[in-house]
Amino acid sequence: MVSQLHYHSSFLVSLACLIILFEIPPCLGSLEDYTACNKQFKCGTITAGFPFWGDYRPESCGHPKLLLNCSGSNTTMEIMNIKYRVLSLNSGTQTLRIAREDYLNGTCPSEVSSSTTLDDELFDYGPDYRNLILHYGCPANSFLGTTIPGHFSCTIDGTTNRDAYAALDESAATPYLCSKKVVVPILPIVTSSQDFTNFSKVEEALRRGFNVKRKVGSEECNECMGSNGACGYDSSSNQTTCYCKDQSSGSRTCSPSGSSPLVNFRNAKFSLVFSFVLIFTIIVIVFICKMFLRKVRLREIDQHVEEFIRNQELLVTKRYTYSDVKKMTKAFADKVGQGGYGAVYQGQLEDGRLVAVKVLRESKENGDEFMNEVASISRTSHVNVVSLLGFSYHGKKKRALIYEFMSNGSLDKFIYNKGPSDRLEWKTLYEIVTGIARGLEYLHRGCSTRILHFDIKPHNILLDENFCPKISDFGLAKLCKRDDSAVSIIGTRGTIGYIAPEVFCRNFGKVSYKSDVYSYGMMICEMVGIRKDTNVRISDATSEAYFPHYIYKRLEVGKEIRLDGVITEEDEEISRKIILVSLWCIQTNPSERPTMSKVVEMLEGSLQSLQLPPMPFLSSPPRSPTSGLHYSISSSSKSQSIEKGTTIH
Repeated sequence: MVSQLHYHSSFLVSLACLIILFEIPPCLGSLEDYTACNKQFKCGTITAGFPFWGDYRPESCGHPKLLLNCSGSNTTMEIMNIKYRVLSLNSGTQTLRIAREDYLNGTCPSEVSSSTTLDDELFDYGPDYRNLILHYGCPANSFLGTTIPGHFSCTIDGTTNRDAYAALDESAATPYLCSKKVVVPILPIVTSSQDFTNFSKVEEALRRGFNVKRKVGSEECNECMGSNGACGYDSSSNQTTCYCKDQSSGSRTCSPSGSSPLVNFRNAKFSLVFSFVLIFTIIVIVFICKMFLRKVRLREIDQHVEEFIRNQELLVTKRYTYSDVKKMTKAFADKVGQGGYGAVYQGQLEDGRLVAVKVLRESKENGDEFMNEVASISRTSHVNVVSLLGFSYHGKKKRALIYEFMSNGSLDKFIYNKGPSDRLEWKTLYEIVTGIARGLEYLHRGCSTRILHFDIKPHNILLDENFCPKISDFGLAKLCKRDDSAVSIIGTRGTIGYIAPEVFCRNFGKVSYKSDVYSYGMMICEMVGIRKDTNVRISDATSEAYFPHYIYKRLEVGKEIRLDGVITEEDEEISRKIILVSLWCIQTNPSERPTMSKVVEMLEGSLQSLQLPPMPFLSSPPRSPTSGLHYSISSSSKSQSIEKGTTIH
């Protein structure tokens, strides 16, 4: 039903366009056409009018196939791809006398073409004509000698001394085995075979040509000219049209001479007003159809989501009404954050527990982000994955997800804020990095269904009062079987700067759980190095300086890495360990990245057991946080501003 409505609405839009094109009278163009087509024109020695055109006379004044080519004193035209010389034109009797250009100089043209054929839609043969039949390339023995009238020879198509034969109509004496035959109409000057004894008479007949009578628009044009109009031709409808001085064209005649321009103007004005009223009516109908179509679509989406909710059998996740959501948030009074899918408000349940309520904004998706979030989190139970306590769904505009409240907010504020009070100790950073790794390991291996997050970034990592990290925001998540080595996704999903290369370009490899590993590596690399409060001094920096490459080069030659907050040897060991792990995770080739289980093992193992990975050859594109913050990498000579964090759905 939706597709049918879409078809009908498109049809109405097309109809409105047609009315705009054809219903409004072309008053201005009519006068120009009248002026151009009202008079005859001179072409060579021929004076012509409708249905002919050419030279300064535009195509709208004649039939498209009746073009006269004017060159000096000669006038030519083409009929069925054969060029003819126009010798005379009689507008009163509607006849022309034409002669074939290739036979004006005799019976031996430079190249033998086809027989004469008229376009029966445009011309008829005149009453008096004979068919001159010319045979070329005849064997010499065809004539049993050379005494037969009509026998001649000439050079044809580059071959000399080939016998030829001329006859009237279909002569019984026609030779056999001739290679080519051309029929050329002539006036009845040559009347018998005896006339072929002197070929000058045949050549004169070819030069004098033959008569044809035109058939196009004679009656219609007479009516038009009788009403003081000018004849023209409408190629779109293939019909004769009539151009008038003071009104639109398109009819066969003009208005009586008594009609004043004022009357014509009123008629045109009425037609114009009627057209606009009709167009406006169609636009209103199209708008109503589109609104109805949108309601039907929204109803289908709601049914789809409701069916999903029933199939999920969410026994532990409570469904709330939208009024309950407004009550627990005190009418959305305390906004604590803004994510890619909507605003987050602090609320309180009836038992006193604090909650974070994410109100999803209206989108063009089919409820996918809502279903992804519910389907993903409802399958999880892990200390490093946020808990979904409830949800509300009442149509596309009233959707909310209710989570456990995380008092320290999201990780990004501790990375991008430069205040000393917001700076995390290296030991705390290590616990956060390890906790996120355990959460991702659980999503990839700990559930009965593997969950790929596809949007790991600081904004989606929440911290409780003890800075325990919890992965959140599963709007872009993908569920798959645990043994699937690759997944199929349409388009690109994730946040610019954290998206794995294979997600936006399949030439780098297959999309899999290793894509989350890459995003994790970019995030922890940023946590320990590219922070707004970090002033990394790079003596040989350029505008293209890229932090992972800079760090890699220093690690490769064993140089010290000076990062803010690194005081003790333990801090130094933690920072080096996290950096090495991040470089392993951001390898361009997915097969060279470790699994999250291996990442946890590397983080919990000794620094001495970690090897330096190959240098990633693909650097990440610039990123910008959703909060609008910027950070910079400063050098001794310049500071590079980088934006971060646009989410791609």
